[in-house]
Amino acid sequence: MSQAKAFAGVSADRRAIPADAQESLWIAPDGHRVRRIDLPQDETRGSILFLGGRGDFYEKYLEALVHWQSRGWRVTAADWRGQAGSGRLGIDAVTGHIEDFAVWVADLAALWAQWSAETPGPHVLAGHSMGAHLALRATAERAVQPDGLVLVAPMLGLAGRLPTGVTHALARVMLSLGDARRPAWKWSEKPGEPPASREHLLTHDPARYADELWWRQQRPDLVMGPGSWGWVERASASMRSLLRPGVLEAVAVPTLMLAAREDKLVAYRAIADAAVRLPNVELVTFGPEARHEILRESDAVRTQAMTSIDAFLDRISG
Repeated sequence: MSQAKAFAGVSADRRAIPADAQESLWIAPDGHRVRRIDLPQDETRGSILFLGGRGDFYEKYLEALVHWQSRGWRVTAADWRGQAGSGRLGIDAVTGHIEDFAVWVADLAALWAQWSAETPGPHVLAGHSMGAHLALRATAERAVQPDGLVLVAPMLGLAGRLPTGVTHALARVMLSLGDARRPAWKWSEKPGEPPASREHLLTHDPARYADELWWRQQRPDLVMGPGSWGWVERASASMRSLLRPGVLEAVAVPTLMLAAREDKLVAYRAIADAAVRLPNVELVTFGPEARHEILRESDAVRTQAMTSIDAFLDRISG
């Protein structure tokens, strides 16, 4: 069954790779193969590089990618090293692991350098959750120099009662007790939650949630479960580093942030606090109508989110 949805006159089949899209492998400087997809544009307004979150794959965001292409943007999306179609680094085929987030920043820097040289500007870097965190970190470290940032539900803190520093300390204890690559929680997006509750952490839209499961069935290599204890420890360290005094204040790039107050995966308060510190930012906040995956939410939320992004991209493209 076609899962086509319309927005602003654009129809995208969420369960089909667009006919004009090119799927390929980008080779990182150390030889690691990273999967990417490119949606061309002849009369371009600029180029967008989109990066998903932990455990994501670019098929989940085809609806948004096709929409941006339809509005005149050349669009590229890529999986992160060690997940989706870019291999595995963990103790098994489904646990997400990384030795250090700096590895991902280096990958992004190398991809950005090549991609931005081959595509027309302005160049916009967009990301969801962990992808948004890494996009902001790479910009803060001047590993990339985008003309604009779109950060959707950025991972600047983990939802829950424990401060990031406490989570970091706990993760370091767990690393001392065993293999850093072992899973930190059961098969779920949130520690302690049963798999059946996963949909209710991500989106109110059951059809869009079903799209993800469909793609996992069609392309089993995309399947990923929990993060490793190494991932938890390195994520905590990366968030704490990014939020050090003076770091965000130095990011002058025009930035759009979208966040949900009741996000159960990333901490809204950390996002709001970061928005106060960034010198050139607009924050769009959603209430209980939105969960973590804002770009894959119900139509009313998506329309508001995509309209906000379109207006921001219009300003970037002049």
